[in-house]
Amino acid sequence: MKNNFLKSIASVLLLSFLMAFDAHGQVLSVDEVLSLFYQRNLDLIAAQYNIDQSRVDAVIAGAIPNPTVSIQILELASNLNKNSNATGCPTTANASCGAAQYYSFSQLIEVAGKRGLRIESSSFATQAAESDFRDAIRIFSNMVRDAYYQLLQTQKNRWLAQEIVDHYESITKANRLRLKGGDIAESDFLRVKMEAMRAQSDLDAAQATMEQAQADLAVILRWPTKSLQFEAKEQWPEARNLGQNLSKDELIDKAIQQRPDLEGDKLRADQADKQLVLARRLKYPDVTVTAGYARDPGNTVLTTGFVGVSVPLPLFYQYQGEADKAAVNLSQSRLAAEQTELGIRDDVVSALATWNSANKIVQRFQDGLLDDALTVRNSSELSYSKGATSVLDFIEAQRSYKNVMHDYYAAEIARANAYYDLEKALGVELDAGKAPVARNNKNPGSTQ
Repeated sequence: MKNNFLKSIASVLLLSFLMAFDAHGQVLSVDEVLSLFYQRNLDLIAAQYNIDQSRVDAVIAGAIPNPTVSIQILELASNLNKNSNATGCPTTANASCGAAQYYSFSQLIEVAGKRGLRIESSSFATQAAESDFRDAIRIFSNMVRDAYYQLLQTQKNRWLAQEIVDHYESITKANRLRLKGGDIAESDFLRVKMEAMRAQSDLDAAQATMEQAQADLAVILRWPTKSLQFEAKEQWPEARNLGQNLSKDELIDKAIQQRPDLEGDKLRADQADKQLVLARRLKYPDVTVTAGYARDPGNTVLTTGFVGVSVPLPLFYQYQGEADKAAVNLSQSRLAAEQTELGIRDDVVSALATWNSANKIVQRFQDGLLDDALTVRNSSELSYSKGATSVLDFIEAQRSYKNVMHDYYAAEIARANAYYDLEKALGVELDAGKAPVARNNKNPGSTQ
């Protein structure tokens, strides 16, 4: 089932990768960025977690010891068995009978189920490596998403900075006409002009921050072609029911059942348990069975067969050191699993609290705060154009609008990250059959 999971991910990622480079340029969704990351890093990640090595070790562990074939030529000497009366000797005077020949076949037979224990132990190791690989998918997916949404946030901040620059440009033109007509004081005109220049500086800073975010994403993606031209599509995760309405204990139980890192630790503990049993059984000696055929012309019996058994005697050393070492390894593996479980409990509680908080903050913005900020800005601008308010009140309204929008963009990004962090904490695997839903909402105040 896990192999099918990996194959399904690879096929979907390949399809998404081909979709990423459409004719319209480098505007990428979060799924396309994920596909690009894994297309360029999947083999490296798999190699890091030694999945292939674990499978090879499983083959080695299940191997049956090879038999040994032995050929011996005995009684090598000149005039061997001369004038012997043995059956195989010639009756000619002074003739030699020839050398004796022994052919044997030996096979080591492992007892006490040692081979079966090795097979079970290596099977647990392979499953643990696959769990580690799935855990890497879980962790790296969030790392890529964080970089993607960081780029999206810088893009939205740059859009806001550009919108404010354009807004001040139109206001400055209108104020220049009002100044010529004597409707406003020159000091008020200069204050607005200074704010316009400050807005331009903010735009330059936003542009630099966005380019840095593009570079950061390019590093994570191993710098693909035209990566500095990538743009993040405004795409938010579809808030599926992950169990947010369950109790904390139920969510923790769900995470404990799903998290691949805990599964990997438990599998390593099972492996260590098998290794302990195997170490304790090393004191039971394996048996080597030998059978053969002998031909001795100088002997009374010309041909004969023989069998034998050899067993090492564990008189002086009974592998107690191996058993003690395996017991320590088992204790450490169980302790690692317990520590991972404690970490999962903390992850779930923290991620759930962060998600609830981030979701409520965005809802407050969308329930009226954004509209209020836009209304205050427009009302202040209208009042200022009619001379009903001071230039300081007008500038303060513009700054308040900018701050509210910055906070809103940060809250949206924080909610997206909080949702994926909750998925990560619960151990929800990468959904190979469903992509997040794109919401191309216009920003408040946008004229596009």
